[in-house]
Amino acid sequence: MLETVTLYRPVGPKELELIKSSGWKEFPPRLAEQPIFYPVINEGYAAQIAKEWNVPASGSGFVTRFEIDKNYVQRFEVQNVGGPEHNELWVPAEDLPEFNKHIVGMIQVVAEFH
Repeated sequence: MLETVTLYRPVGPKELELIKSSGWKEFPPRLAEQPIFYPVINEGYAAQIAKEWNVPASGSGFVTRFEIDKNYVQRFEVQNVGGPEHNELWVPAEDLPEFNKHIVGMIQVVAEFH
């Protein structure tokens, strides 16, 4: 049986629409100025980003949750970017299409902030 890991991704409304248009199956390509895709390890940190970054930037923020193949995702080192809960994975933008192929099931919205 395939083992999975739960990850979270804070997004704004535009990125959420692109996720929705994929059938809730993949994250959209990064923009030219975004060399890294960074899913986070815990929901609390994702909510913090959605509230503190996405809401001021675009009026709303969302926390998405998804499962990914544990064997695949282990190739990306956990990066700590602040406090003890500020852990994320740094996935190079060019690896995102392959990353998306290893998502198991659908991407879900688990929180929303305005």
